[in-house]
Amino acid sequence: MKGIFDIDDWMEIFSTIKKNKLRTFLTGFSVAWGIFMLIILLASGNGLKNGVMSNFGDRAINTIEMWARRTSMPYQGNASNRRISLDQKDYDLLDTQFKEVDKIVPRTWANTMAGYNFESINCNFEGVYPEEKIISGIKIKNNKGRFINDADMKERRKVAVINNRMKEALFKDEDPLGKMITSNSLNFKVIGIYEGNEWGNQNRAYIPFTTAQLLYNRGWGFASISFSITGLETEKANQDFEKGLRKKLAALHRFHPDDTRAIGMYNSLENYLQTMGIFNGINFFVWVIGIGTLIAGVVGVSNIMLITVRERTREFGIRKALGAKPASILQLILMESILITSVFGYIGMVFGIGLSELINYGMEMSQSVAAGGDREVSIFKNPTVDLAVAGGATILLVCAGVIAGYFPARKAVKVTAVEAMRAE
Repeated sequence: MKGIFDIDDWMEIFSTIKKNKLRTFLTGFSVAWGIFMLIILLASGNGLKNGVMSNFGDRAINTIEMWARRTSMPYQGNASNRRISLDQKDYDLLDTQFKEVDKIVPRTWANTMAGYNFESINCNFEGVYPEEKIISGIKIKNNKGRFINDADMKERRKVAVINNRMKEALFKDEDPLGKMITSNSLNFKVIGIYEGNEWGNQNRAYIPFTTAQLLYNRGWGFASISFSITGLETEKANQDFEKGLRKKLAALHRFHPDDTRAIGMYNSLENYLQTMGIFNGINFFVWVIGIGTLIAGVVGVSNIMLITVRERTREFGIRKALGAKPASILQLILMESILITSVFGYIGMVFGIGLSELINYGMEMSQSVAAGGDREVSIFKNPTVDLAVAGGATILLVCAGVIAGYFPARKAVKVTAVEAMRAE
């Protein structure tokens, strides 16, 4: 059997294609369209997923935040509408009785006025632990200082990490690092400027929790507690954990176990798992449609190759009569099938990736022009496809094209030379 690089075979293949330009184009178009649509569908699914996932921001996705509210049910002699307070006992409960809990961040805050020179604004001073940086996805970039550390906590330092909005309002074009801002007649040294994912016109400064607790809570109590959790990979496991936590909190604070209003909770992991479940379904749907489109292209190739074999049956008979081996005829047909699927598959891949990248570029340009405002909700972002996925789909199509061409070719080589030469 001659090699696949035999020039005579390729000349014959190109001659056959040239004689049937329209048929070859329509066959190739079905292949290119299948790859193109698969890539566009995958890009759209990724764009939707990236847009929704960006709304989680840089915050840790495996966190729960809880805060105290009022009871809605009487229990063990206690009337309803009783105020619940969080304190060190709740911290110890999380730390000692739940192996799934990782980092714990109590918070306390106050709405106050902050000033620098002749400028003053209304803002939130929020007392946090150093782990807040991880929990809330706080970014300090371009040598803009640092976040709160353990030494700040231990020494109850009056230091503050402010956001960009607060920096622009108080300092304008001046570098705030090392400067003092005033709040309630107290001076706080600015040690960092952070980039966060915040909603609306929020002027916020983070200060050490121990300092804030002493100033605003008289050394007692938490406004809220956030904590990260590990090892919960399903919605059921997450729900069971939350039920167990509420049960122990109810026993600790003596409210009814079914009173879900006594302690407020925001479970980001639950939202994340639900969102991922939805996108898994969307991805499955996209792949089903995409593969169906590819199959339609492969069927087109198979049908065209079947017609090609039927038209060239007499030619194959003459070849066999002249001593051509069945393997050489089989190779010729398969090479034609591979050529059509690979060339047009590549064209479809290039156009699909090119269109998705063009859309992504346009969206990035429009976002950069609109940048500088408040954080906005995104539903579609970065609609691109991994090159490995696109290449893999194209290779899969080529392999399917080989299979599609194999069966007509196998039928052709089984025909005897006498029968083939009798064919019309």
